[in-house]
Amino acid sequence: MSDQARWYVVHTYSGYENKVAGSIENAVENRKLHDLICEVRVPSETVTEIKDNKKREVERKIFPSYVLIKMVMNDETWYVVRNIRGVTGFVGPGSKPVPLTDEEVARLGVEKNEIEINFEVGDNVSIIDGYFDGFIGKVTSIEKEKGIVRLTVSMMGKDVPVELSLDQVVAFV
Repeated sequence: MSDQARWYVVHTYSGYENKVAGSIENAVENRKLHDLICEVRVPSETVTEIKDNKKREVERKIFPSYVLIKMVMNDETWYVVRNIRGVTGFVGPGSKPVPLTDEEVARLGVEKNEIEINFEVGDNVSIIDGYFDGFIGKVTSIEKEKGIVRLTVSMMGKDVPVELSLDQVVAFV
């Protein structure tokens, strides 16, 4: 069932995001809905704030008043989520929940696709996408957390630095 799960957006009262997420997780535990409601997230980021000449790390919600839920939509799951205290409804026309598209999920960074790399600094790689498609480059650095690889490509006898995403290159065979 979990392969049929899609991401939905739930609107909540302001400041209730974490309470709603916790309540949904408790409902999933109590009603044994693990196969129908897979994941609950409150998207947030850590920001460095400077106040009164003091630096501190603050957790800030990216989408205040919204909670993202990966679930299989049916009458039971709709009822469970809709009746959690603090939930005002699903995002969609009327009260009909509309799942996020794959493009929206990718843009929001909700799901991180782990890219497995089989090359390291100093290796030659083949570029398989983009402007430099078909070129061979030498890896100078890899930033796996950002999904970036930097390499030098030889063009007209000169080494040109290039920055590409990890999915644009493969190990040269």
